Amino acid sequence: MTQNATDLSKRTPEEIFTHHAQALGAEDLDATVLDYADNATLITPDSVLQGKEAIRQFFAGVFQALPKAQWGVRTTYVDNLLFLLWTADSLKASVSDGVDTFIFKDGLIQYQTVYCTIRER
Repeated sequence: MTQNATDLSKRTPEEIFTHHAQALGAEDLDATVLDYADNATLITPDSVLQGKEAIRQFFAGVFQALPKAQWGVRTTYVDNLLFLLWTADSLKASVSDGVDTFIFKDGLIQYQTVYCTIRER
């Protein structure tokens, strides 16, 4: 399903994250990056990534580290903010302590923080 910019700008935070979660589950980089603003910022304990290309590379690494993962999520929405607790389990590795924060504007992810410990099997 393709969406134009007008459709994207009208999405609620819940709709954005639902699409984002589906894209992650499918390991679809294009669909994952679609949810981010062109100048989005993703902050990890190790780096500050800016722009869609840097975010694309980050998620390529996630898909490599946690291939075909089963994801568990617990969401708390307040206005344009999402607090996310998550787990991931794949044959290669697992995460039991994932914590993200998302800030949404104009139907896109503007800012995201990510913290997790990837434990290889």
